[in-house]
Amino acid sequence: MLVNHLFLAFVGLVSGLAVSAGTFALIVSLKIVPRIIGKGHSASHIFIFENTIITGGILGSIATVFPNLRIPLGSPFLIIYGLFSGIQVGCLVMALAEIMNVFPIMFRRFRLKEGLSWVITFMAIGKTLGGLLYFYRQLGQ
Repeated sequence: MLVNHLFLAFVGLVSGLAVSAGTFALIVSLKIVPRIIGKGHSASHIFIFENTIITGGILGSIATVFPNLRIPLGSPFLIIYGLFSGIQVGCLVMALAEIMNVFPIMFRRFRLKEGLSWVITFMAIGKTLGGLLYFYRQLGQ
């Protein structure tokens, strides 16, 4: 019985390491963090960025492994967490789209020469409103 538990713990640890390595490799290969640091002119705070990314990965893993874990910090924490999670997902999606040259192809096909920043802004607003509607109407249940 103990051998089975040790084996499962080992398999879980190795699997978690593989998944996290893949996730961080994707983030690094898309150069999301260097772009954010470059745009924000905050290269002097690179140590904080690195530690924040590692801490977020660890806390996200703990939240995934232990879904019944209660964090009694209230609604303000949930709002801040949701905001930062949305920013992270948005950065990841935009970086993926940029790497795949989605926007230049789309803009060329629609013959868009001006207002590109408005198009991207309204895409983000639409995504936000869609997510809010999804959770408000409880469409996932």
